[in-house]
Amino acid sequence: MKMNRSRTILITGATKGLGRALTDRFITLGHTVIGCGRSPDAIAVLQQTYPAPHSFSVVDVADDQQVGAWAKQHIEADCVPDLLINNAALMNQPNALWKIPVTEFANMLQVNIQGVYLMIRHWLPAMMAQERGVIVNFSSGWGRSTSPDVAPYCTTKWAIEGMTQALSQELPEGLATVAYSPGVIDTEMLRTCFGESAAQHQAPADWAVNAADVLLSLTARDNGRSI
Repeated sequence: MKMNRSRTILITGATKGLGRALTDRFITLGHTVIGCGRSPDAIAVLQQTYPAPHSFSVVDVADDQQVGAWAKQHIEADCVPDLLINNAALMNQPNALWKIPVTEFANMLQVNIQGVYLMIRHWLPAMMAQERGVIVNFSSGWGRSTSPDVAPYCTTKWAIEGMTQALSQELPEGLATVAYSPGVIDTEMLRTCFGESAAQHQAPADWAVNAADVLLSLTARDNGRSI
């Protein structure tokens, strides 16, 4: 389902996995994508593949100064997203919680939770000024249930569910935020947990065909939903 109106769509973690698959799909449908990632080489590939009006930048979503500067640059150029997708996240190496290194746990909190907060902090005021927009925070089945050896990841995704619900109660009329669980997809992240058996699941490009339609269909009426 292709929407008639072209949207400006912001995607974090746009260089690989679900983020890259959505980037390709949204652009194919005629929308403008603002994307970020931490790999300069991968960002360079996106810049060459999709020149202006699309925009791709090296940004660490867990760094307040980087996110702030990136948002300021686009907002001053009157480039405000209609749809903001917080996709960037880390997965822990499977292990019992007490065996997870402190640095690994801390990095996941910074990217998976603080990164979402910082994107909202720096982009939401401009979306509020235009009185429309949808913020999609990627959650997980492990944000609504648990499994052994992925406690850090479960922790961050349960936090995303709570953050999204609270934010939905704060948003003005015309805006929405939802927690979106993409399902079980054959990504690098899934292979961290499932190994080669991840190949039994749907490929990101195939998943993105339906997922893009779902995300584009979201409106202010969906505020607060867990999808």
